[in-house]
Amino acid sequence: MNGGNNMKHPNDKYAWTVKIGEKGQFVIPKEARDIFDINPGDTIIVLADKKKGIAIPPKSLFTKLTKTIFDGDLPEREDDEE
Repeated sequence: MNGGNNMKHPNDKYAWTVKIGEKGQFVIPKEARDIFDINPGDTIIVLADKKKGIAIPPKSLFTKLTKTIFDGDLPEREDDEE
């Protein structure tokens, strides 16, 4: 697997191509890792929607989500009430 090809992009918008290996893995291109400060050992969150696709949001969102969950600051949903 190579590091991917960076496509032309407008300011602050990026796209790369990557190949999926036999185990379903791919390498995040070095340029993307540098831009988004992704380092070996980091934990990232992968979000998916069948219609919209797969996204890897910024680490700050993962940190905020984790803090919200563990601090118990989740808003109650109406359908959780009995």
